[in-house]
Amino acid sequence: ERDLEAIYPIVWLDAIHYKIRENGRYVSKAIYTILALNIEGKKELLGLYLSDQEGAHHWLTVLTDLYNRGVKDILIACVDGLKGFPEAIESIYPKTEIQHCVIHQIRNSLKYVASKNQKAFMADLKPVYKAATLNAAEIALDELEAKWGEKYPMVIKSWREKWPTLSA
Repeated sequence: ERDLEAIYPIVWLDAIHYKIRENGRYVSKAIYTILALNIEGKKELLGLYLSDQEGAHHWLTVLTDLYNRGVKDILIACVDGLKGFPEAIESIYPKTEIQHCVIHQIRNSLKYVASKNQKAFMADLKPVYKAATLNAAEIALDELEAKWGEKYPMVIKSWREKWPTLSA
């Protein structure tokens, strides 16, 4: 409940899911975690919020709380691929640049790749996200699409659509 700085250059927002014991049974809960890099360049935990589930609506509540505690601007928000999350951020912080987490993108991609192909797919995907330059990454993405695009068009489409915002 402490007051926060008005501006944070980078904020990472993610929910971690845990099974906890409640009323004699185990239930899943989401802990919304907000970590920031302040203007002095130091990491700062802005908040932890407990909820029954993760969703863009719940994130909107968290973001509203951050705003009410003093955060008036976030330059870059690093998020997972949760549907509606960027829109929730933009409704409170309309000038914030949204960056999608590469790790979440990789994990989400593997959900749609047959288990027998995952090792080979990952070997071909690695040059995309480990590339030293944007040009090298784009060439690797083109090669990934040439090899796997027909078999997994939705995975490649997801990488293409999120490409401009992938970085975190």
